[in-house]
Amino acid sequence: MARTEIRIAGFGGQGVILSGYIFGKAASLFDVKHATLIQSFGPEARGSACSAQVVISDEPIDYPYIRKPDILVGLSQEAFTKFAHDIKPGGILITEEDMVTVDEKHTSGVDHYTVPATRIADQLGRRIVMNMVVVGCFTAVTGMLDKEAVKKAVEDSIPKGTEELNIKAFESGYEHGLHILKQREEEVIE
Repeated sequence: MARTEIRIAGFGGQGVILSGYIFGKAASLFDVKHATLIQSFGPEARGSACSAQVVISDEPIDYPYIRKPDILVGLSQEAFTKFAHDIKPGGILITEEDMVTVDEKHTSGVDHYTVPATRIADQLGRRIVMNMVVVGCFTAVTGMLDKEAVKKAVEDSIPKGTEELNIKAFESGYEHGLHILKQREEEVIE
């Protein structure tokens, strides 16, 4: 695996930084890779723009900042609008289906996946786990991290007593991602 640059962007309270932390932890502690995480916040605690920059590589990472993300995860319209132009041609774009409206100019030349993470989290009873739904979908559609490594990082990173709900959210997102991949395979066959 070459250096892969990932930006996760949304607003405070969506679990953007925790998602980046989980990807880095899964890669570096449970999947024998190297990872870095840089985070940025707006001045407010909740509701302001925030992003996580994650770099994952098989080799040691000498520069922790991303230049042009291979993967962009957009969880809010503001974040998507701010960062969509940066994604590399041929990259992967994952957006929250109900929070982000994407036009063709942003999906041209990239592999775009949508996930109704907020809806899925609501169905599980707690909107706050929408980020774990996204983490699961990301894991399925990118295939860059071992599922069990990410699952272990989730269990290891969340507040004690919330493991069952968070793992359920992760699994729901993972299944959604697999469903998307299966649909795309079927479309190619037809």
